[in-house]
Amino acid sequence: MTDLQGRTIVMSGGSRGIGLAILLAAAKRGANAVILAKTDQPDPRLPGTVHTAVAEVEEAGGKAVAVVGDVRVEEDVERAVQAGVDTFGGVDVVVNNASALNTGGTEEVSAKRFDLMQSINSRGTYLLTRAALPYLKKSPDAQILTLSPPINLDPRWLGEFPPYMISKYGMSLLTLGWAHEFADAGVRANCLWPRTTIATAAVVNLLGGDEAGNRARSPEIMADAAVAILTDDARPSGQTYIDDEVLAAHGVTDLSPYGGAENPDLDFFVERV
Repeated sequence: MTDLQGRTIVMSGGSRGIGLAILLAAAKRGANAVILAKTDQPDPRLPGTVHTAVAEVEEAGGKAVAVVGDVRVEEDVERAVQAGVDTFGGVDVVVNNASALNTGGTEEVSAKRFDLMQSINSRGTYLLTRAALPYLKKSPDAQILTLSPPINLDPRWLGEFPPYMISKYGMSLLTLGWAHEFADAGVRANCLWPRTTIATAAVVNLLGGDEAGNRARSPEIMADAAVAILTDDARPSGQTYIDDEVLAAHGVTDLSPYGGAENPDLDFFVERV
């Protein structure tokens, strides 16, 4: 497995949860981080800010810079990419992490909320990756990692919550498209999704409170899977990975350290194996 020493990751979101866990795991391998996030000041409903995230990354052994901004705003995205170039000399990895969740059906989700999900999820993924492409093409090991699901066309998932579904599938389809569009330029692109729910603020606040959090695995399972993908000598591309499958392929089969009790809740778009 290759190292991440001196590699620069630009991530959307990352103040907390899965995104921060990935950055901390990468920092322990020597990675730099540019964190584009909106949380400049503490929010009583959410842990951490973009500034506390930078401090945690540096404490873990990496270097980091905060960019206060919104992935929906093209100028903010461009500032984040430029921060990677100006501070660390380039961009090697883009992690499309920022995402909005709304599990309402078509009749419940207003046009405004529909647009919000599309603009953060699919459009934000597009904006950040597009802005970074000129620098990814210069990297000796350029990668795009998008936190989005496999394209599961089971009618259950197609009909469960179409507004959210299309925003997340949009992220996956873009990423799979880039794997082929930029293969000749040496840019690899993959998706990563959890088998189970993950104990984040979104799960606790939107999907059932502390009880739901207790049935979820910790963000570290996604972090370990992400680092495994980013450092895999096989140099995979065009894949939609599930976290526990990635870990199993790298010899990790005991998932008890990640919590979630005996039968953690399944995440959206996946089935139990």
